[in-house]
Amino acid sequence: MKWNIPNILTSFRIVLIPVFLVVFYLPFEQARFWSAFIFLVAALTDALDGYIARKFDQFTEFGEFLDPVADKAMVVAALVVIVEDYNAWYITVPALTMICRELIVSALREWMAQRGSRSVVAVSNLGKFKTIAQMVALIGLLWNANVFIFWLALVLFMFAFVLTLWSMWEYLRSAGSQLTRN
Repeated sequence: MKWNIPNILTSFRIVLIPVFLVVFYLPFEQARFWSAFIFLVAALTDALDGYIARKFDQFTEFGEFLDPVADKAMVVAALVVIVEDYNAWYITVPALTMICRELIVSALREWMAQRGSRSVVAVSNLGKFKTIAQMVALIGLLWNANVFIFWLALVLFMFAFVLTLWSMWEYLRSAGSQLTRN
């Protein structure tokens, strides 16, 4: 395995997961802010590692495997935390749908790759917009600094929920002919 900046950033993102979780549950006044900040740092390293890999042609098989795992693990950790923290259907239903979508799309991509058709379900712009909306919403919901931040984050979370359903539908539709073949 070749260590390069994108792989180091991706590995750092994985290390941040338990740090994020511990900080969120620490009993001090600014715990929510710092956990949201850690999540923000993870989101920024996600964008940065992809940019560096493309700009300097630093793609590795390890990075191709680990980057989506790191992204999904961090987002799922945050989704589970907000489900537990808010204990409300309007957070739980979208959050669990988002987790299920990630499992379905990941399995679909793996299955399509085995069939030699991975490009059919490659990451789309719709999926990227979903991820951006989801991450910004999660930062706001984790922080929950005031009523304005909460409502802004909740509206963005619902927008991410709609994009989650839409992007899942698009991926399934794109793979439809492969899925229904004998």
